[in-house]
Amino acid sequence: MLEKLMPKSDEFFDDFDAQCAVTVEGARTLHALLSDYRDVAERVQKLKAIEHRGDEVTHQAFNRLHKQFITPFDRTQIHALLSRIDDVLDFTNAAAARLHYYEIAESLPDATELARVLVLCTEKVQEVVAALRLIKKPAQILAGCKEIKRLETQADEALRSGMGRLFKSGMDTLTIIKWKEIYDLIETATDKCNDVANVIEGVVLEHS
Repeated sequence: MLEKLMPKSDEFFDDFDAQCAVTVEGARTLHALLSDYRDVAERVQKLKAIEHRGDEVTHQAFNRLHKQFITPFDRTQIHALLSRIDDVLDFTNAAAARLHYYEIAESLPDATELARVLVLCTEKVQEVVAALRLIKKPAQILAGCKEIKRLETQADEALRSGMGRLFKSGMDTLTIIKWKEIYDLIETATDKCNDVANVIEGVVLEHS
């Protein structure tokens, strides 16, 4: 009877899904910008607005976590999952902002490739997080986490090869420094996807 009077813990899964949806949108927006490099200020502002929406979802979810008695799994794990998903969008937005603030004149193929891998990572995160509703069927979730880790490794390789080409490009030193920071930010966003996978693996292994 007491449980029936409590708020539904399914609302946390709705929060996770909303976070992931806006994160995928942000990654796709960055990739679209780097693939078709025009209207930079306007499109960077669009991504900033997406990041604000993500912050609102995260804030709402944290408030729910503080107030709600029943949670689908450990509160510390919920907090970590919300924070890591939020980090992905934060770093995605930071990379886009540098394109505008640093007055980057044109895109580079390696930046576009890193953003493409980031999109794949966020899409897989979205899929795996949605599957948490079926936490008693862990095989699909763990397979998805493994795929996120594979994609993160792919991003590491893209970063290394991209840096190599960047330092051999003959660009002026300041431009190289700017691009190095942008590359690092995009790759860090994929690292945060990997952090999401690590949290989810812990949740699944504890509850399966």
